[in-house]
Order: sequence, then C-alpha cells, then structure tokens
Amino acid sequence: MTDPIRVLIAEDQALLRDSFRILLDTTPGFVVVGEAGTGRETVELALARRPHVVLMDISMPDMTGIDATAEICRRTSGTRVLILTTFDLDEYIYGALRAGASGFLLKDTTAADLVTAIRVVADGEALLAPSVTRRLIAAFGAQPRPSRAFHRRLDGITDRERETLMLIARGLSNADIAAHLSLSPATVKSHVGRLLTKLNARDRAQLVVVAYETGLVTAAPDGF
Repeated sequence: MTDPIRVLIAEDQALLRDSFRILLDTTPGFVVVGEAGTGRETVELALARRPHVVLMDISMPDMTGIDATAEICRRTSGTRVLILTTFDLDEYIYGALRAGASGFLLKDTTAADLVTAIRVVADGEALLAPSVTRRLIAAFGAQPRPSRAFHRRLDGITDRERETLMLIARGLSNADIAAHLSLSPATVKSHVGRLLTKLNARDRAQLVVVAYETGLVTAAPDGF
C-alpha cells in the first residue's frame, strides 16, 4: 500500500501506548490515528477513524480485546486487528482468531518485528507467531473429530485449493506455498482468493480457523 498505514493503538497502559506511538511516529509509512485505553473506546475510535490496523491489547477495562475485535470486524470491512498481548493461552489465541483478528503476537516481540507485523496485516495477510501456530495445531489435535457438518464446508473446494488451505493453516506465505507446490505466486494468489470466497472468510486468519475446525489440519507439520 502506497498511502501511510493508519494505526489505532488500543492499550490500557499509558506507558506502552506512548511507546507504540513513538515507534510508529518515527517509522516512515505509518500514521497513528488514535489511542484508546478501554475496549469500548477502541470500538468507537475504530468506527469513527477507520484505521487500516488496530493494535489490540486483550486485557482492557469494560470490554476485552477479543470482544472489541469481534465488534470491529462485524461493523467494518477494511480494518484489520493485530492482537498484541503478554498472554499466549490457547483460549486467547483461538478466541482472537474466531473474533476476526488477522494476527497474534506476544509483547516480547522486537520493535522491528512489530513494525513488520503491522505491514503484513495491513496488506491483508495473516500473521501468527510460530509458537501460536504450534499451539493451535496441538489444541485442535486433542479435540474430538469434527462432525460431517464441519466437513461439508470443504465440499466446494478443489484438491489444489485444499492443498493450499492446508499450507495456509501451517503458516506458509504465498511465496512459500508457490515453491512447495511448484506453482507461480499469481496462481497461488488466485487459489487463496477463491478460498476466501467459497469459505466466506474475511482473510487468511479466518481460513486458518476453517482448516482447524474442519479437521483438515490435525497434526504438526513436518517436511517443510
């Protein structure tokens, strides 16, 4: 994207809010369009200022970051949410993705990685830390097998789209998928677009949720 990435910072600790704002204000290509200290304020600012990305804390007063994420994703189409938290519990990870978050990072990430993550999410990609992907796979692998109703969500996709979905769920980028399947990046992008349409998914992160819920991904990947 050529225009500056518009970021809304949602964090209940003023010191962290200031740190994030200073980082983004001094990084070319970003503009901070608002700061919020509560979940409800985050939703109101997101609706009023339409940021490209909301940098969202999970633990906030009056409305959790997950609830705020769900509200923002339900009421906007162009705003992505990147969850940034000190917690890495499975229920937070899954809850954030189900709510519509496009990325999930822990607060011990570096400033450079955070800037990269915001750019990735703003471009419509999903961003999951490797540890997050592993925990999701382990958590879903321990659950009962999905019902036929869940499996039917995949009935309309082709074999190649199914392969692409599996690799998306395992954290591969379009370039990685292209190399793994010996396809062009443009072909992979086309497959991803059709998956989003057929599965009624908001973005790649929602494709990850579908892959887990339908049992398409049930074990840790190997060979990549």
